[in-house]
Amino acid sequence: MARPRISIVTPSYNQAQFIGRTIDSVLSQRGDFDLEYKIFDGGSKDDTVAVLKSYGDRIEWISERDSGQIDAINKGLRAVTGDIVGWVNSDDVLMPGALQRVARAFADHPQVEWVHGRCVIIDEHDREIRKLVSLYKHFRCKNHTFENLLTENYVSQMTAFWRRSVHDEIGYLDPTHDLAFDYDLFLKLAHRGDPIYLDDPVACFRMYDTSKSGAGYVAQVEQANTIASQYTQPSSWTRARMRAKKAAIVNVYRAMGLAKTALQRISP
Repeated sequence: MARPRISIVTPSYNQAQFIGRTIDSVLSQRGDFDLEYKIFDGGSKDDTVAVLKSYGDRIEWISERDSGQIDAINKGLRAVTGDIVGWVNSDDVLMPGALQRVARAFADHPQVEWVHGRCVIIDEHDREIRKLVSLYKHFRCKNHTFENLLTENYVSQMTAFWRRSVHDEIGYLDPTHDLAFDYDLFLKLAHRGDPIYLDDPVACFRMYDTSKSGAGYVAQVEQANTIASQYTQPSSWTRARMRAKKAAIVNVYRAMGLAKTALQRISP
């Protein structure tokens, strides 16, 4: 792969508020790679289609009814032709230079099947939030083992890219895991081999009250724990760590939610 082709899929539904920022962050990428970018919109009822049309022939997109986010991503992953693939949700953004860092990592490590990197958490106004959460995940990523990944999902999905060829062996996203389907994919990839972790920020995850993970973090953690338990037969020590991490993560997010509510009540 002297000059790899990187394919990015964006699933979308009623995200006119954010999708322009997502598209701009992808189209602005430059480096020693060719870019393929496809957007699969589920028939949005807001102004999303108008935003997509405004980019003319700079992007490829389709807007039609689908069965949800997983269906849209799977359609995209089956349609793209790149050597390296990944998806960026319609409210997240890539950091400047992200794809060049990804391309270089794969070029420097031809035996590696997947790469992910540091993530910044932002709010609906593009302001960085929850820096301690980002620092914690950064620490966990730098100390990756398969056993550690079984105890919690510390991989930030929007920073992850992998070789398209792996889908011939592991299949695509499992629609039965509606909240933690990315974690299921990462476990499959990690079982095949360790990733390369990029120390520099690769993408921003947008967290706000109505976002899928923002609104359902407890259910998401519970589903991830179930996936890890079914995926393999972890040791009793690993199972104990899984239970402890689940309780800790749920309690931390609940505490942050309570703190936010309290601040909103006292703000003028």
